[in-house]
Amino acid sequence: MDKEALRERVWDELEASEDARFPFPPHGRIPNFAGADDAAERLADTGVWADADVIKANPDAPQLPVRRAALRQGKTVYMAVPRLRDEKCFLRLAPDEVEDIDHATTVGGSAEAGVQVAPDEMPEIDLVVSGSVAVTADGARVGKGEGYSDLEFAVLRESGLVDGATPVVTTVHGRQLVEADGSADDHDVPLDVVVTPGRTLRTGGGEKPAGIDWNSLSAERRAEIPVLSRFAPE
Repeated sequence: MDKEALRERVWDELEASEDARFPFPPHGRIPNFAGADDAAERLADTGVWADADVIKANPDAPQLPVRRAALRQGKTVYMAVPRLRDEKCFLRLAPDEVEDIDHATTVGGSAEAGVQVAPDEMPEIDLVVSGSVAVTADGARVGKGEGYSDLEFAVLRESGLVDGATPVVTTVHGRQLVEADGSADDHDVPLDVVVTPGRTLRTGGGEKPAGIDWNSLSAERRAEIPVLSRFAPE
C-alpha cells in the first residue's frame, strides 16, 4: 500500500467510526481524534517529556493539548511558521512571554502571541512532537503528504539544534496505528515514541536524516523557503 492509499484508509476509518473530532472532515489534514487529551496526559508521563525543557511542536489540532501542557509546565515551545515561508521561520512561545496559554497554542493565536525567530536565535531542542496520519509500531510515520514536518526537522538538524539522539514523538488514535509497509523515504524522520489514549509504544526509533535531502526538493520549493539558502550546497 502506498502512502496516499494509507492516508485515505486511515481518514476513512476515523470518519466512519466517529472517532474523528473537529475540524471536519479528517481528510487532508493531521486528523484530530477522540482521546487526544488522554494521549497528551500519557505523553506527559514519559521520561522524554520530563527531560525536555525546549520542545518543537507541530501546530495541528490533535497536539493542541500537548502544546498547552508544555507551556503550563514551564517548557518553551517552538512552532514552525506555516510552510517555512519567512526567513525567521519559527515561532517562540515561552511561558514568561505568553499571557493566555489557551489562545497562544492555537494556530491563529500562535501567530499573534509567538515571537518569530530564525534558527540561529534558538536553543537546542530537547524533544520534537510531530503530527501523524498513520504510524507503525517500529516508528515509521506518514504525515499528510506535504513534507514540511520532515523538512523542519532537517532545517533544525542543519542548524545543529537537533541530532540523531533527539527524541521524536507523536500522539495518535489507535486506529492510526498500522502495519509496517516499507514505504518510508530517506528524508522521513522516524518516531521514538508513539502514544495513543491507551498505550505508550517505544519503537526503538531508527536512524534520523542527517540534514536536508536536496534531491527531494523541487526548484520551486527551494525558492519558496528563504531559510534553505543558508544551507544550500554550492
